[in-house]
Amino acid sequence: MEVPADMMRLVASLLALILVLGACASADDDTLTIYSGRGEELVGPVIERFEEETGITVEVRYGDSAELAATLLAEGEDSPADVFFAQDPASLGSVAAAGLFERLDDDILSLVDPRFSDAGGEWIGISGRVRVVAYDTSLVDPSTFPADEDGFTDGAWANRVAIAPTNGSFLTFVAAKIVLDGEEATLAWLEGMAANNAPTYPKNSAIIAAIDEGQVEAGLVNHYYRMRFAAESPDTVVANHFFDSESAGGLVMPAGVGVIGSSDAAVQFVEYLLSEESQRYFAETTFEYPLIGAVEADPGLTPLSELPQPDFDLSDLAGLLDRATELVAEAGLL
Repeated sequence: MEVPADMMRLVASLLALILVLGACASADDDTLTIYSGRGEELVGPVIERFEEETGITVEVRYGDSAELAATLLAEGEDSPADVFFAQDPASLGSVAAAGLFERLDDDILSLVDPRFSDAGGEWIGISGRVRVVAYDTSLVDPSTFPADEDGFTDGAWANRVAIAPTNGSFLTFVAAKIVLDGEEATLAWLEGMAANNAPTYPKNSAIIAAIDEGQVEAGLVNHYYRMRFAAESPDTVVANHFFDSESAGGLVMPAGVGVIGSSDAAVQFVEYLLSEESQRYFAETTFEYPLIGAVEADPGLTPLSELPQPDFDLSDLAGLLDRATELVAEAGLL
């Protein structure tokens, strides 16, 4: 029986379409686009190893976590991103609140203590950092430090404790303080630091360098900045002091990741970040807290289980970075 020409053309068209769709699916499985709020010098080596071990081609857009979150919100479902790798839960929460993340599988979520991930399973913590007081051991007796950050508004600490008011980690801390203490108390604290002429720097690493050089006695930073500095300058006078109260000043803040869309490669990347190999990298190279039980933190760090932490849902930080920035400006610190 002879097949009509128009039928043959239709079959040929359908076969061509199937081949194209198959090629696209294959290409999607072999490529991954990451929006990373974590710097290339920190996570680039992990991403490169992921490429080498999986054969998946990765394209990375690096930038500020809050700015990338705003970009994702603007792009919406048209975003080319498969993964958002952010340095703070507030940025992740903003994207989760917009409904752009796919819920992660329970077998992935179970790898990390729930307090370091989104309550709804939209994103998961990858590594942890703690807010600490870095200080000059030749100038400050750590026993004189207040129980929490509120004590640094006392006149006795005027001109002595540096902050980085434009830095993302500081703004995330302010957002957490808003949740825990309320806007009025948070603004009062910021105004108290301004009245105390708290020296200001653009970022945490600059505060550590300033302490080491004798420019300032102490500063509020993330714990790992002092450890990275000490790795290159082992004779540094800078040490870390961990708060012993359940306050925003000593909160454990995770860097985390969320998956956009349903890419298998994106899920593979999340699993890779939570592998023992990657978690050891964060523990040994960037001096952060690993968040899976099979890998231990640097022995010089206070164990996570011994750090006093407030009863706090990180998901509550969603959308608060803008308000935190407004309060910092209102206090005269910008």
